[in-house]
Order: sequence, then structure tokens, then C-alpha cells
Amino acid sequence: MKLMNCFWALLFALTSLAQNNTGYWQQEVQYTMSVEMDVQTWQYKGSQELRYTNNSPDTLNHVFYHMYFNAFQPGSEMDVRSRTIADPDTRVGDRIASLSPSEVGYIRPTLLQQEGESISFEMLGTVLKVMLQKPILPGETTTLQMEWEAQVPIQVRRSGRNNDEGVALSMTQWYPKLAEYDFQGWHADPYIGREFYGVWGNFDVTLKIDKSYVVGGTGYLQGEPQLQKNAKTWHFVAPKVHDFTWAADPDFIHDTYPGPDGVTLNFYYQNNPSIIENWKNLQPKTAELMAYYNEHVGLYPYKQYSVIQGGDGGMEYGMCTLITGERKFESLVGVTAHEMAHSWFQFVLATNESLHEWMDEGFTSYISARAENEIMQEGLENPFLGSYRGYRFIALSGQEQPLTTHADRYATNRGYGIAAYSKGCVFLSQLGYVIGQDNLDKTLKRYFKEWAFKHPTPNDFIRVAEKVTGFELDWYLQDWCQTTNTIDYGIKAVSDLENGLLVTLERIGLMPMPMDVYVTYEDGTETSLYIPLQMMWGIKANPFPSLQRKVLNPWTWADPTYSLEIPNGKKVKSITLDKTQLMADINLENNSYTHQ
Repeated sequence: MKLMNCFWALLFALTSLAQNNTGYWQQEVQYTMSVEMDVQTWQYKGSQELRYTNNSPDTLNHVFYHMYFNAFQPGSEMDVRSRTIADPDTRVGDRIASLSPSEVGYIRPTLLQQEGESISFEMLGTVLKVMLQKPILPGETTTLQMEWEAQVPIQVRRSGRNNDEGVALSMTQWYPKLAEYDFQGWHADPYIGREFYGVWGNFDVTLKIDKSYVVGGTGYLQGEPQLQKNAKTWHFVAPKVHDFTWAADPDFIHDTYPGPDGVTLNFYYQNNPSIIENWKNLQPKTAELMAYYNEHVGLYPYKQYSVIQGGDGGMEYGMCTLITGERKFESLVGVTAHEMAHSWFQFVLATNESLHEWMDEGFTSYISARAENEIMQEGLENPFLGSYRGYRFIALSGQEQPLTTHADRYATNRGYGIAAYSKGCVFLSQLGYVIGQDNLDKTLKRYFKEWAFKHPTPNDFIRVAEKVTGFELDWYLQDWCQTTNTIDYGIKAVSDLENGLLVTLERIGLMPMPMDVYVTYEDGTETSLYIPLQMMWGIKANPFPSLQRKVLNPWTWADPTYSLEIPNGKKVKSITLDKTQLMADINLENNSYTHQ
């Protein structure tokens, strides 16, 4: 008996150790960087002191850095993937392969030390592995020093010089950036196509550049730039961010506009007469957008936000966005609405974009569609219809991959785009169908409050929704995100009974759903019938309070059919499943019935 007790005690101890019971933690960095840019050669030199705190329960013997500019070289993984994928991004194509030595991008370390002692390193493509002189124990902080030389590539993808609209410098992912280490270990992914993940911390950046250039980006400018001969030195400080971006051009106009809650909105755009009016009109709309996101998600936590002409389309960064600026006004507002929304769903809620790109792009697409619909007075009953069309296309194509696919591992760019943007957006809008719009609104706000300045995962979000509603929602996350199961319900048969109609519904697809059934009578009146999903263990509020609703017995997933009766009385004209069309049923043709 004593031996058995010892066995069970040991088994319990090992099981406990096997589970991750350490609680939430995240690493911390403090960057101090000094950069000198030569705008004649487009080359720059930098020095970096990085204080890294290991808040994990693990001892770290090495660290990784991202050297993103190395992607813009012939033969890089970005180059090869762009030339071999079935549907290459037209902004890239084979452009990297044809770059000359003076047009490529690179970052080359010239000095690397830990606590003043030289350390060894190995660079493979866009990733630098550094072997530490002294391991970083749990709870310890170490200082890493690096000096590097670099060249800004011709504008190809997000980053670079002299973009198609003539902006001189779009400096994104331009510095040696420490990779993130979290509960899954190191995330030292090569830069192949898209998405980033960074360590939370503080940045102190000093930039020396030709005196004619105007600079804007992440952080707060510390006083006026200091003039020395033909150069100015700009000093920025950025607290509680996980990236630092800047852009510069000698022809930039710099406007400021008062945003909500004391935030200063900055606008940097070229002195081009054809765009000035649109950029002036954009400014009050940007303030309205920020106010909308503050109300519906949570308060923007910084004191400045910059909209900057640059890049190759639109891309979000800490406290700023780079967008192309030669657009029609509606397009300018649209790209600003989307990229600004990323300041909530990525730059405050910092999911791992490579693994959960849909939580970034999809959530952003959802809230920006709502914001545009209101601020631009579009009057759309369902502003997400485009996302539903995109999702149904890929779901019926036979080429869909689950949302658990790594962002770089999608077979096609179109497959990635529809998954991240469309299916990710539908995840939220359809969740509103499942739990009710009021509960969804509460979930978004609580999610932001609980997970701001952290790295939430899909499970963290769905657990918030469960706490808000009291419903069981693991099934929703499982089927929608981890499989390609589809939703397909239909009205299988309607037959006359002595006392009314017998309606038989069927579940054709594998993904379960609660069901709203709407009955319209010939006198124009309407009622609704709600069929709860058994595994959800909950009943959502009536989405149309003015309609009389009857709650029926739950539908179990294993039963392919469900029968209900509509009693005699008024003559039935039609029966419809989910008239809101917020449920992403892949076949709408069998969702309605007209009584003969």
C-alpha cells in the first residue's frame, strides 16, 4: 500500500509538472538606438543597446534577432516564394530577383556583445542566432550591445526607399529586432511574406538625417530636432510598444489635428496639389474613427497617432500607419479606418500574427467595417457581406485551409487573404449571431480590458466570450478555426398536419449552430422560433425584440434532422432560416420555403 501511495504521489507530481501552471508571463525589452542615415547612398549605420528581461520560467542560452531587410535580396526566401507561389503578390513578383547590389536591402552586424564581452553569432537569411556568453536565468536581465551597417532596399514590400508615389523612406522593420519568446518557445520565423510578432518594451531612438527631411512615426518627439551642419538629429521615445517605425521625405507636409481624449493626430503627406484636399478632409474623419474605436473597443492608450504617406498600400505600426496617398477620398478613409483599427487589434492586443493572423486582420476588418458604415453613413444593414462572399467562395472551392495554418504556409495568397480577412471577420460577426450582438459588444470591450499589452491567443478570446455569456463556446472556436467544416442547414420538408404544419430541418454540413427560424404569415405578421444548440448550454437574447419568439427544445449535433410544428391559426406564407444572414451557411438556396 505504501508503495502504491508513493507511485500515485509521483504520478501526480509529474502530471502537475507536465501542465503549464506557471501562469501568464511575457518578456520585456528596452531598446536604446542611434542611427545615422546617408540619403545619398541610402545606407545607414546603427548602434543598439538592448536590455532584455527574462520573465519566463526557462533559462535562455541563446537569443534570436530578426534582420528583415535581408529579405530584399535575390535568392532570399521571400524572393523564391514570390516567384514560385501560384498567385504572386503583384507588388513583389520577380522584382527582388532583379535588384542590383545598390538596390538590395541588408542588415549586417559589425559588433555584438553581452555585458561588454564579445559573443558569437550565426546569420541565416533574415534570422540571426546569438550564443550567449552567460545564460539568462528566469527573472534576470542582461544587456546586449550591437552595431550594424545596413542598406535601404528599393521599395518592394512595405519597406524601402522611393516608393511608387515618390516618398523617400518607408522605414519599417529596419533594425535588428529581438524575436519573441513565449509559452511556445522562440518565434524566430524567417521573413517570407507577411506578419510579425514582437516583444513588449520601451524604445529610445535617435536619428540623424539630412536637414531637409521631415520625419514622423512611432513615439513622441523629444523637443525640436537639433541642427548640426547639414543634418538634423531627431529624438523619439516610445513606451509600451512592440515595434518602432519611421518615414521621412523632404516634401512632407505635416499637419496636426485634435483627436479624442487629448490625442494629437499627425498627418504626413507629400506636397502634391492633387492629394492635398483629400488629406485635409481625411483629418476630421480620422478623429471620428478613433472616437468610434474608443467607444466600441477601448481607450487608445497613447497621446499621438500618425497617418503617413508611404509604404506600398496600407500597413499598421506602433502609434502610426503607412498608407499610399494618391487615392479617391472614400478609399483614403477606408484604408485609414482599417489600419488605424490595428492599433487596437495588434498594437495593443498583440497576437502572434504568424499563427493567428485572423485575430489581427479579421477582427480589424470587422470593427473597421462597422466604423465606416456609421461614419461614412453607408447605411448597410450588414456591412460584412463582402467578407461572407469571400468566405463562401473559398469554402466551396475545395482549396480552403484551416485558420490554424501558419501565415506563410497558405498554398496561395488568395487563400491567405480570404482566411485572414474574410473568415476572420465572419468569426466575429457570426459570433454575434450565436451569442447576440449585445454580448458580442461586451466581449470585445472585456477582451481589450483584460488582454491589452499582452499576447492573447484564440482560446483567451473565446474564454472571455464564455465569461461574458455563461455559454459553452469551445465548439465554435474548434470547428470554425481548427477545421474546414462548413455550416449548411436546410428546410428538408414541410407537410400538413391535422392541427398545423410539420417542418423538418436538416443539418447537412458538419459544423453545428443554434437556429433562428422565422415564420411569416399571409397577413404580414411574423414570429420567430429559436432552436438552441445543446452543446452551447445557453439561449441568446431575442435579436428582434418586437417579434414574438418561442424557444424550442435544443438540437443535438448527432441528430441530422429536427422537426417542429407550426400550429393552425393564421395561414403561413413563408419560412426562413436566419433572415439576418449572419450565419455563414454555404448554401442559402435551401434556407427558405414558400407555402403553396
